[in-house]
Amino acid sequence: MLFNWFCSKLTEQIVMVLKLVIDFTAAWCGPCKAMEPRVKEIVSRYPEVVFARVDVDRFMDVAGTYRANTLPAFVFVKRGEEIDRVVGAKPDELVYKIETHRV
Repeated sequence: MLFNWFCSKLTEQIVMVLKLVIDFTAAWCGPCKAMEPRVKEIVSRYPEVVFARVDVDRFMDVAGTYRANTLPAFVFVKRGEEIDRVVGAKPDELVYKIETHRV
């Protein structure tokens, strides 16, 4: 039931939002934990972009849908379509791609 609610809300956001970055993470992922402070900083710098954090252990189906096999993974979605991704703890690349897809 929680999964269905989550998928429904995520789908609403994907359709409504022009720019969405899905942050796939896990509690056991060391690089994910290392990226967390940088991700928080990046989120605060780009208020026009919606960031959604997804725990791959809790929402395996969502992670599978977006092929989030290597963590951390940041999937860029615009108007419901995946347009780009960053895989790994690469904060500079994440910022670069946000800047690239801002328009």
